[in-house]
Amino acid sequence: MTQRWTSAASRSLRRSRNEIASQLGELKDGLAPRRLGSFAGTYGIRWIVNCAVAALVLSLPVAASAASVSAPSAATALLSVVDAPRAQSVARGLTITAGRTPVTVNADDGRPIREYTMGKADTLGSMSSFFGVSPESIAYANGITDPLNLEVGRSIRIPPATGALYTVADGDTVESVGARFKVEAGAIKDYNRLHFEPEHFAVGQLIFVPNAELPALVYQTVDPEPARPTVIARAAAPAAAAPAAGPSGLWPVGGVITQYMWGGHTGVDLAAPYGSTLVAVTSGVVSSTGWVPVGGLSVCVRGPGVENCYYHTGAVFVSPGQTIERGQPVASIGMTGVTTGPHVHWETKINGRFVNPLAQ
Repeated sequence: MTQRWTSAASRSLRRSRNEIASQLGELKDGLAPRRLGSFAGTYGIRWIVNCAVAALVLSLPVAASAASVSAPSAATALLSVVDAPRAQSVARGLTITAGRTPVTVNADDGRPIREYTMGKADTLGSMSSFFGVSPESIAYANGITDPLNLEVGRSIRIPPATGALYTVADGDTVESVGARFKVEAGAIKDYNRLHFEPEHFAVGQLIFVPNAELPALVYQTVDPEPARPTVIARAAAPAAAAPAAGPSGLWPVGGVITQYMWGGHTGVDLAAPYGSTLVAVTSGVVSSTGWVPVGGLSVCVRGPGVENCYYHTGAVFVSPGQTIERGQPVASIGMTGVTTGPHVHWETKINGRFVNPLAQ
């Protein structure tokens, strides 16, 4: 058996020597000058391909090692994203979560409920002009019933707009709150996002009722000096005065025209002594009273198809919803708002369009 293995090994060795000799012969013959070009073309390409394959094979361990190092980082990042805590849902619609220390939560498209500390010179009118919110809204939000005695240093809430800050009470519904403030229930739901988060209309929750009808504040300047017509209080209407007649009919006050209506002026200015009584030039219902930017204290009376408004008044003697007769006292001449002297800015609208008051 040993002889048989030795014989097989000898044959294999001879065959290997013969193959090597044959390949060396081919190499020697290919390197001959006459066949060098053909040899390079045949074996050179094969050699380049073999080198490229060898380089690729050698690079595989390096690539695998890099992948194994970077893969945990990617997986960790993915897990960190997946496992990150979700954003917590919060009350929207400018509501305040009930509790001992309510926190104002702002709607994406709304204004916040702000805190303001009253100073010595602050009045409801000045704060109204600064924040763009009606004095009635500020008074209602803070339970202010005496506008003359505002507490200096008191922190008050400024509503996000003209309307009512209202704390939901037991037994309330959106419809009942809307009826109380004469506002559509849908407007309350829209502003406070109650369609999607009805749980925020719960007992103890603070909601905002936009454009709510609030108790009217009746104003009067109590300082007799016209230079200081800024303090406000409630006032009773004076005795009925004789209607003031002008060349074109009834005027709100017997005075002097200081500015007529023109393209940049929407009404007529009538100058008269400070404190003079203003009367309604038409019968109707009081549509609004209160402080407005520039115009100061105002009162508007709306009749069938026509509305007359009086601005810069020093006192208002009527309340919204009150029925007024032609010639009835409604206000007095003042200097509130932007004005250089005691007068009334008188505007008239017919079917919502400004017309010349003197042409009535």
